[in-house]
Amino acid sequence: MAKACFDPLIHAHNRLQICALLESVAEMEFSVVKAQLSVSDSVLSKHVKALEQAGYITLSKRTSLARQRTWLSLTRDGELAYLGHVAALREIVGL
Repeated sequence: MAKACFDPLIHAHNRLQICALLESVAEMEFSVVKAQLSVSDSVLSKHVKALEQAGYITLSKRTSLARQRTWLSLTRDGELAYLGHVAALREIVGL
C-alpha cells in the first residue's frame, strides 16, 4: 500500500488520467492514450514530458509497419506516486 501523499504534479487533470490509464497495463501506445483523453498530440506531449522529467513514466519507440510508434509505461516511482496521490484524495474526501 502506497503512503498517502498529495502530488501536485499528478493532480493536473490530464496527468492524473494518464497515470490512471497506465497503472493498469504494462504499457500503452501514445495514440491510444491520446484517444482516451481526447487531446491533441501537443497537449499530450506536454503532460508526458512533465511526467517523464519527474521519473514517473518512460517512453519507448518502436517501428511497426514502417512507422515509428511511441509507447508509455508507468515507472515504479510513478506507480507509487500515483497510488499515494489517490490515497491522499481518498483521505481528503473521507473514504
